[in-house]
Amino acid sequence: MSTETNTPTITPPRHATDDKPDSAARSNRKGSRIRPIAFWVTTLAVVFELVAGSVWNLLTIEWVEIQLRHLEFPRSFAYVLGAWQVGAAVAIIVPGFRLIKEWAYAGAFFLWSGAVVLHLEAGDGVESWSSPLMFAILAVASWMLRPADRRLPQTRRDHTTDAGQDEARLAVAGPRQWAVALGVLVVLYAVSFLTLPAVEDFMHQNAINLGWITE
Repeated sequence: MSTETNTPTITPPRHATDDKPDSAARSNRKGSRIRPIAFWVTTLAVVFELVAGSVWNLLTIEWVEIQLRHLEFPRSFAYVLGAWQVGAAVAIIVPGFRLIKEWAYAGAFFLWSGAVVLHLEAGDGVESWSSPLMFAILAVASWMLRPADRRLPQTRRDHTTDAGQDEARLAVAGPRQWAVALGVLVVLYAVSFLTLPAVEDFMHQNAINLGWITE
């Protein structure tokens, strides 16, 4: 007679948490694709505004003169702003120069947030300060989204690559990256100059609508 007994095999229940690593990996991959796109969209918007602002200020177009009078600034202030806007645009778009990038972002934020405060102090409506407020927010977003190779070493938190890949990427800033960055700047300056006549007409009408000048 057999003494063998049939012992049922107990299979532990599968918990929902078993699927978490896969879902987390998918989420990380999705985030790793969205983050660079969001960075470049916000960065190009910030750089284009700095480029256009430098052209307007250095040429001191009518709109700039009207704003300076309205906010009670001397005309020479436009040249100071224009020169710094050129430097900030270059520092933000080109590879490397991570410490200077921090200063450029800070300067851009102070420029646009300061414009918001000045317009509010002058009693201007939302149509006057909403634009600088938007660009101040975009500057913060671009700064927060910047990749590891655009961060200072002590502030890098790149979760999408391991340490070795991170250091390898930081070491690469070849001629192609410089050519692309400088090419973008050339295109943005070309667009700013080519659209200047239309911009001046639009801004002239805008100044009339705001009541800052008369026909």
